[in-house]
Amino acid sequence: MQNKDNSEYDHLFKLLLIGSSGVGKSCMLMRYVDNNFTNNFYNTIGVDFKIKSIFLENKNIKLQIWDTAGQDRFRTITCNYYRGAHGIIIVYDITDRESFDSVKMWMSEIDKYAQDDVIRMLIGNKCDMEDKRTVSYEEGETLAKQLKLQFLETSAKQSTNIEESFLTIGKNILEKSQNSLKADSNQNIKMGQIVQTQIVGDRNKKSSQCC
Repeated sequence: MQNKDNSEYDHLFKLLLIGSSGVGKSCMLMRYVDNNFTNNFYNTIGVDFKIKSIFLENKNIKLQIWDTAGQDRFRTITCNYYRGAHGIIIVYDITDRESFDSVKMWMSEIDKYAQDDVIRMLIGNKCDMEDKRTVSYEEGETLAKQLKLQFLETSAKQSTNIEESFLTIGKNILEKSQNSLKADSNQNIKMGQIVQTQIVGDRNKKSSQCC
């Protein structure tokens, strides 16, 4: 995998970061795109986004990553950004039990506003703060299995699993896209065979009617 800075791309994937306020979504995004981190971060107002171009499976991929506000007062704004998303990452803070307990609520938001086949992933952020942990790794892993989500713990501060998280969901989206194209191609081949069979059948029928 390597970064690609040119404007040409084979696929454009829209990703969404959702989760309660203060879980570190903006810091994750800053670390991944800019390789930077700051402790002095303000809550996102509405939505923000960054672009990251990568190279996956011999394809140039442009990731359009949207960072959404976790506060309730912005919910009506951010829900509009679920539509058209190819992948959604639900983030909770391992030091904040309430943010973990809200994961199922965020899942219901996805079910309500996003496409049915959107790729989803669960992230437990701030794993560098082990002394303040209130949600165990096993709890996060168990919930992810229940919800049928891939799961990782990350640290934006230490850059732990940040790149891996975005690459994982990117690969899953690319695989889904390629499988969809193959299915469409196979369907077109089958339709072509049916049409060809009908044409041959009509010709044979006409031939048998000739004197």
